[in-house]
Amino acid sequence: MVHVYNCHPFSSQQIVQVEQEPGLICCGGGALFVVATGGCKVEAYDLEKEGCPLICRFATMGTVKSIQHSRMGDYLVTIEEKNCATYLRAYTNWRYQAEGKARVGVRLLGHLLRGASVRGGVQMEIIEIPLSQRPVAVACCPVTGDLLVGCENTLVLFTLRRQNQQSQNQSQQMVQSTWTNSQQRSSQSQGQIMDSNPNFLDFERSVILHLSQMNPKQVALCGEYVAVQGELEVLVVKLETSSEPTSLEESSDPKKTDHLEDPVDFQVLPIHQELLGDRAKECDIAVSVEKTSLEDSKGQYTLSYVLFRRFTPDFFQGCSVEETQLHSLQLYPLFTGNQSVSLQEPSCVFCFFSLPSAGYLYSLKGGVELLSAYQYPEKVLKAVLTDYLLHVITKSALQCFTVRCAAVAARIEDPYIDSTMKACPPCSMEVCALRIQLFIGLRSMCVYGHHVILLSAADAEATEDPERTTQRRGLELKEHTMLTGIFLAVGIDPATTPALESLLSRPFVSRKWTISSPKETSTAGHGWNLYVVDTVSPLTLYQEMVEYSQRYAETNPQAQSLRHLLSEAHLLLRTSLLQTSEQQRIIEGDSSLSLQTDTDGPAEKPAPVCADSTELEEAFKQNCAQLGDCFSRGSQRECHLALPYYRMSGLSVTELMARNRPLPGSPHAYGPGFLFYLKHYLFEETEQILSQEAADEVIDIFSQSEPSQLVSVCASPSLINISPAKTLQILQHLEDTAGVSVPLTTTMATMMLRLDDLPEYTRLMERHAEMVLVYGFIEEPRLLLHGGGGGQHAHIRPTALTRQLAKSQPGLLVAAVVALHENNKVQLEHADHIFKELDCENCLQVDFWEAMLMASSQETIIQELLFRVASVYIDRLTNTPLETHTNGPHTPLKRRPLKSADDLINSCSHYGALYPWLIVLNPAHTTSSQHQEALYKLQSLLCGPSLSVASIMPLMERLSDESLWGFSLHLLCATRRGQYDRSIEKLLDRCPQAIIAYANHHLQDNHMVLWWQKLLPELCNRTRVAADNSILLAALKETLVVVAMETSPTEFLELMPDDGAVSYFLPHLLTCSQRHLLA
Repeated sequence: MVHVYNCHPFSSQQIVQVEQEPGLICCGGGALFVVATGGCKVEAYDLEKEGCPLICRFATMGTVKSIQHSRMGDYLVTIEEKNCATYLRAYTNWRYQAEGKARVGVRLLGHLLRGASVRGGVQMEIIEIPLSQRPVAVACCPVTGDLLVGCENTLVLFTLRRQNQQSQNQSQQMVQSTWTNSQQRSSQSQGQIMDSNPNFLDFERSVILHLSQMNPKQVALCGEYVAVQGELEVLVVKLETSSEPTSLEESSDPKKTDHLEDPVDFQVLPIHQELLGDRAKECDIAVSVEKTSLEDSKGQYTLSYVLFRRFTPDFFQGCSVEETQLHSLQLYPLFTGNQSVSLQEPSCVFCFFSLPSAGYLYSLKGGVELLSAYQYPEKVLKAVLTDYLLHVITKSALQCFTVRCAAVAARIEDPYIDSTMKACPPCSMEVCALRIQLFIGLRSMCVYGHHVILLSAADAEATEDPERTTQRRGLELKEHTMLTGIFLAVGIDPATTPALESLLSRPFVSRKWTISSPKETSTAGHGWNLYVVDTVSPLTLYQEMVEYSQRYAETNPQAQSLRHLLSEAHLLLRTSLLQTSEQQRIIEGDSSLSLQTDTDGPAEKPAPVCADSTELEEAFKQNCAQLGDCFSRGSQRECHLALPYYRMSGLSVTELMARNRPLPGSPHAYGPGFLFYLKHYLFEETEQILSQEAADEVIDIFSQSEPSQLVSVCASPSLINISPAKTLQILQHLEDTAGVSVPLTTTMATMMLRLDDLPEYTRLMERHAEMVLVYGFIEEPRLLLHGGGGGQHAHIRPTALTRQLAKSQPGLLVAAVVALHENNKVQLEHADHIFKELDCENCLQVDFWEAMLMASSQETIIQELLFRVASVYIDRLTNTPLETHTNGPHTPLKRRPLKSADDLINSCSHYGALYPWLIVLNPAHTTSSQHQEALYKLQSLLCGPSLSVASIMPLMERLSDESLWGFSLHLLCATRRGQYDRSIEKLLDRCPQAIIAYANHHLQDNHMVLWWQKLLPELCNRTRVAADNSILLAALKETLVVVAMETSPTEFLELMPDDGAVSYFLPHLLTCSQRHLLA
């Protein structure tokens, strides 16, 4: 289906003053090339100047049958006839004829001019390109400037080369070139002479493609893509270079040609086919590659099939083969703004071809896909594809259709464009036709930028000569007899079937008669004109589309046509925006990338002066807002598109609410698309805070449309300015109708808090137990936290309820934040930032870490938290005064911790019970409670199984071991590190009364030998020095008891000191002997 809109894409037209009747036309490089009737002279006119003045004219060597212009290299290529022979020639440096220079050099392909002709200055050159077969069609590649020639059953690819004059005498080797910007500008600036030391153009035949069962009528070339068009079929292949040697010959499968044995069946009823991508190789056209280039730098060529399409006439609908002839083949590249100028490969490549009644546009890169099918209202003679529009001509009119190139390019440039942040109309959206411009006797068309060149002639429809009419009638009779015989052979009598009799009564034209050679234009022709029609700028056409759309908006705001027209305008602006950055890098007059593929040449784009980018951006945002309005009131199936379009519009929520506000007395409410946008806006973190009026309006909207979302809406940080009294009434009504829920109760308590009604706030919070409230916070975390997107701590902030809980119910707050972390509602860094915002980093934050150690099962988080709490405990021991009455420069805790050391030991596995020997070392009520609590917790961590002692050793250096509690911490670290010998020595030096308790706890199992290998000798030595030390003697006695129980009598005797008293050791020896005898 094709939509028709009365928007005029044309701004003005002028007539080119041509002396003789034009025969052929093409354009490129800012010039219009006209081949006069007779075909032996080319005139170039300046399209960029008013009146299209003549640039130059020059004679050709034969009668021109086809002419093309190449943007790369600024050369012309022609197919000419002379003396019944057909030639292919290229004309370079043609602009020098504008200076009145008559010097023209003629040379063969690969033979550069030498001697005086070169030293005398640059001149126009005619390059003769020899071919083994008669050329039928030519095409120039806009990316590389290469030349593709279609012959009867082959395609010949010529690579564009250049050679500098200074190196010409040294070597004849050609080097493939990519023209620089300055060379492009100089080659396309009207009347500007080229560099005094230019590069000479030449071509090298690089590859030949042999086709089976297909005679080319038109060809197209774009980078690696090669397209060829026959009478009823189109084939697109991709020719790539590979460094690995591969077999280039691709022979046709005999099975594919079995059904072609009967040529009559094929001619009358060809098979309709559409094969895309890899399936295209299943077609019956075999392509073989023959490499002819002398250079091996490119390696081997590999060929892959991309697209094959064959059409068949619908004879039962009265269509003949002649009405199914294909024309207007194009391979059209599109570059996006994020590409550099030197980047040769286009972002998108499109293939277009047309029947007289329909046109087809395919996208080739990133998967072959049919984008659009154009149904023409009448028989089309010519179609040209551009970035913005598809231009077509009939006998009496010029018409434009919209295209979907921008939709494809936008998705290639941004693969994530179809999301909640961005959107673009789909590539499959139906096309539309714009207003028709009437002409008389149109014959040909070509397009350059915003110029559409039309050739018209009143006598274009000449009467058919009598001899041809006689031949046609004889052929029709022959075909009628042949078809009647076919039906009788299969047992069908056409005379008994009215449908078959009607079918056979229609004239069928053989394929050999349908494509006739172009007739020479009569020298006595009259009534011809050459028009240059200028199209309006995309921004102007967009504005007209917007004005046109107001008719639908006034009558039916939800009309599909309104949405379609605004989507067309959106794609129009996207095309301009995609090219804006590229156009800023190219000066005015430099042509952009397009392709010429046939005699009249499709669109070649210069770099037109586009509208200011700021104006385009504003128009784009306006269009996004209009599309958002359409989808906001649309159906449930497409209402989600309001979200990305509204976001791209850049409008605030207040502005969007004003756009969607129903009129007083209107039966329409807020649309589902607007509600979808509003929910996403409120449920996602944003820094935009609404005013009280706007916030109250949002509450009213949801109270009427979706009351179940009121709790989440009230928790949005954007609605911080809502009226608490009004909101409380709405929430109370919701509770009366929907029942009590924890999030609803908490939201109502928040409103009471904002009203400074603490008693009512307390009453509401006491409705539910603390654990139930925790579940409510898990359901709606934004009751406690605002922000958190992207890990930016600066955006994390606590709510008023969080601040109140920190004062009145800190345990509930800590439990809630732990639950949020464990349910992946908040990150650890975010939670830390919240407690810092509450100015509780030295109390509640530590309580949170301790609670996390009890709840978390993630090893990385556990180790991080253990290090943090150990650091805090060490800091408290360092900065907290020992005596309770001491006043020093320290920061006391604002309140007691939620968990004491005993609580943590009993409830958390990472905290271990204190070793018995620590009781001896710990001071009894000689330090402050804060200091003692920090000491017990740190000792408990060191007694536990999880803390890595090595990680905190640098921090332990801050603690002195002069005091017993400091000594106990260092002794714990040494013991955890396995330094028992050293620990025994230190403990005997500082606190020998704790040695037996230490040994009983640590010198067990594998370390039992330390009793007699380390402890016993140490005690003997020390008592020998201080014999009156009762503590050492008691320790020695306990040690001997243990040694007597664990050793044999012989071993015990060996352990006894030589100077020891027998009476002292004899009871222990007797005990050892008795135990040994019993054993």
